[in-house]
Amino acid sequence: MKEQCRDVRAIQLPRWGRVAADEGVVPWLVFDEEGKVVLPVRRFLIDFIARDNRTGSVRSYAYDLLRWWRWLRVVDVEWHRATSVEVRDFVLWLRAATKPRRSARTHSASTAGTTNPITKKTYLDDLYKPRTIRHSNAVLRSFYDFWIETGGGPLVNPVPLARSDRRRSHAHHNPLEPYRGEGRLRYNPRVPKRRPRQMPDERWNELFAALRSNRDRAILALAISNGARASELLGVRGVDLDWGDQLVRVVRKGTLAEQWLPASAEAFVWIRLYLAEGPPLDPQAPLWWTLRRRDHGAGLAYQVMNYEALRAVFRRVNALLGTNWSMHDLRHTAALRMARDESLSLRDVQTILGHAHLSTTADVYLVEEEAQVIRRVQEHLAEVKDRAKLPPPAVAGGYEASDLDVLFGGGPA
Repeated sequence: MKEQCRDVRAIQLPRWGRVAADEGVVPWLVFDEEGKVVLPVRRFLIDFIARDNRTGSVRSYAYDLLRWWRWLRVVDVEWHRATSVEVRDFVLWLRAATKPRRSARTHSASTAGTTNPITKKTYLDDLYKPRTIRHSNAVLRSFYDFWIETGGGPLVNPVPLARSDRRRSHAHHNPLEPYRGEGRLRYNPRVPKRRPRQMPDERWNELFAALRSNRDRAILALAISNGARASELLGVRGVDLDWGDQLVRVVRKGTLAEQWLPASAEAFVWIRLYLAEGPPLDPQAPLWWTLRRRDHGAGLAYQVMNYEALRAVFRRVNALLGTNWSMHDLRHTAALRMARDESLSLRDVQTILGHAHLSTTADVYLVEEEAQVIRRVQEHLAEVKDRAKLPPPAVAGGYEASDLDVLFGGGPA
């Protein structure tokens, strides 16, 4: 069969279908252009959520599958007849295409893809990143694995493994050993390893001083003291505060387990100031509220603060300071501060950060800052230079000078 050659750079995906919330078993579904549910995706997502995956993961998978369905519509291939050629061309298209935007960039057009001179962080652009492509490949392989298992899909998964890993998954598996990854996907791009950066103290002081409310100061003070994620902090309720021991209870993002984390005394001071400004808080209600949203034109009303409102806080501060900080920078900063504290073990840092494996903490945060390494090497070179200028140490008595010259090469034998 002759392989079809496509000009992937000339392909533009249509605005076909949508992902929308649903009140059924599956919280997010893919709908076609006529508003009907895409049944193959729905059946897969039912199985996906039955395996105890979170709502956010369901939404992410739905968007990846919607993009795949749009691609199949353009190349005119039925979903159950897709081959590795379609997946290969899809990956090539993702590497060359730009993300669709509902509105054109305005003030961010000049900074997209550039590096901020203050934070040394790169601004996001409209290209699909390697992690996005790898996630898309993983979603498609999982989708087709489900349908191959049920007997309703293709005979061979169109998302192939790398040639060196083309063997039956878990063949001859030892039941006494844990299951491991089935191998690298063939069309997965390489992902450059990113090193976390610690926010300098002076930059942190600038960021904190630019905040406009005690609520924002309280949230950021909590984040910088224990490295909790944004979603974990936004889920805190009044009953999750232990004022006596200065602890805050969060629900971990991955495991959904409740965990008490220590917080700084300054963070609790800002929380107290924030609570004093508003109405009495129900201990069972969320802790963070905002008045910045209008209730259908009826004036200001209290609304539970969500992630988008927190992003708006950083947009305002970044516009003022000319930076591009994010909440995750505070998590990195807190983690690196703890990892470099000799009084804390790496196991302590792992527990506070909520990592499932100690290797994750070690690989990500047990790193040396380049600036500190350069400084120590410069001090070493200066010390070597100073030692070279010093006179040789005096020789202990009882030795003949001629014998020492022979021994150390100072004279003829």
